[in-house]
Amino acid sequence: MTFESNSVTVKIWDRETAHHTLEAAVAHISRSANAPRDRVKVIRTGPNIFTVGVGEEMA
Repeated sequence: MTFESNSVTVKIWDRETAHHTLEAAVAHISRSANAPRDRVKVIRTGPNIFTVGVGEEMA
């Protein structure tokens, strides 16, 4: 897991935990960036790799 300002990159190996892991990452970024959850985006950046961050910073 890599943290950069108001984003996090997560590699998820277990498909069974993907939803829970991404939900936790969205909640973490929302709190740390003081942003509503609907402004947090999840982008698949590679095989089993997801980047979660605030919308404006992800563009």
